[in-house]
Amino acid sequence: MSSVSPNPVTSTPILRTALIASGIAAVALAIVAGIIGGVLKGAPGVWSGLIGALIAVLFGAITAGSILIANRWFGQELYVQLFFAIVMGGWFLKLGLFFVLILVLRGQPWLEPVVFFWALLAGVVVSLAIDAVVFLKMRLPVVSDASLPTVAPEDVAPSARDNSASQQDPGADSGNSLV
Repeated sequence: MSSVSPNPVTSTPILRTALIASGIAAVALAIVAGIIGGVLKGAPGVWSGLIGALIAVLFGAITAGSILIANRWFGQELYVQLFFAIVMGGWFLKLGLFFVLILVLRGQPWLEPVVFFWALLAGVVVSLAIDAVVFLKMRLPVVSDASLPTVAPEDVAPSARDNSASQQDPGADSGNSLV
């Protein structure tokens, strides 16, 4: 699997834009969550806000990143299998990380659960909003990455059409009658 398709999938620029916008929003959200957490609960609130924002952005980036990585094999014989294996692997990674983080963070004295929850929720909402805006504003064909026929039936020479029509049942209606 040394060769990678030179033609990227048409969704790749959309996913890159979503990742960049999510990164910018993550920085802004971390600053806001850290400030609000600090004002409400002091240093533990700052850390709780930062960690909540980081986790939300990290989980959103894993999905988009796994799709971008999987798209590198577009055009290969096993593309569909690789795509779903990589994306499902990303989802399993997120699930495992979620359980590990919950077990590690549960009951920590420096974690403010309310600040953490609201920062995490804000991160998820911001991530979904960015994805919605990016996907609505980007122009993606309804059928992307498909090969269409190069010859339209109307472009076939009349003699070729007459030959195929003479092979049909002569008593059959061609659909062109005005009766």
